[in-house]
Amino acid sequence: MGSFAFLFFFATIVAVALASTSDNVEAIRQVVEIHRLRPQTGSAGHRVPQLDCLSWRLAVETNNLRDWKLVPSACEDYVGHYMLGKQYRRDCEYVAKVAIEYAKGLNLGGDGKDVWVFDIDETTLSNLPYYARCDVAFGAIPYNNTKFNEWMGEGKLPAIPSILGVYKTVLSLGIKPVFITGARENFRQSRIANLKKAGYSNWLKLVLKGENDHGSAVEYKSSKRTELVKAGYRIVGNMGDQWSDLIGENPGARTFKVPDPMYYIG
Repeated sequence: MGSFAFLFFFATIVAVALASTSDNVEAIRQVVEIHRLRPQTGSAGHRVPQLDCLSWRLAVETNNLRDWKLVPSACEDYVGHYMLGKQYRRDCEYVAKVAIEYAKGLNLGGDGKDVWVFDIDETTLSNLPYYARCDVAFGAIPYNNTKFNEWMGEGKLPAIPSILGVYKTVLSLGIKPVFITGARENFRQSRIANLKKAGYSNWLKLVLKGENDHGSAVEYKSSKRTELVKAGYRIVGNMGDQWSDLIGENPGARTFKVPDPMYYIG
């Protein structure tokens, strides 16, 4: 009996044993789901369907797949399991670990001109409570600007804990945080209140998109970073969930990509 068959047989025995009481129905479901989501192939080398979704997410994170509009319907459950499960948290924690190690090793100017650029949505704050809704389906349902703006205006986005740790480290080292977000200027007050409630207590600048800011996300973010550089600031770090946060002009001395398979902004 191969290892794949043995693991499945073992999981089945465990599930049957647990089924003796109705209280363990949820535990059975979790055993089956965890096993199903493991990227493996069968004994004949045939692909397990969920493996395609993992490959799709890899293409998204490496920026090989661009300009996509929706999470594939077949991958809605996969993305949901990833975002709500341990792997997403662990991935964010690893990004944060590398960023903190880098920040602690910097030779800073000591003149108050070293800054670290942070995106907000899916970088410092999380819209996961919104994207987990059945009418959003982790990005598998078309974006609804009205609904999203209503949610964002409530100012209830939680912090992403590991990135909050990066922010606190940056502050402790004397590096000044700068937030650059694609949210519109009319959300300034709700953004300020939300950031502070989530633990982001102070910053050098909070940049929101104004009426005169046009063009792609890359152009917008590049222009705002360029303004910082022209003002004499040094961008020692730059962190975002979209590649459009991290490419273009003056991206910074080093960039850090936070995972986000729920939407694409080019």
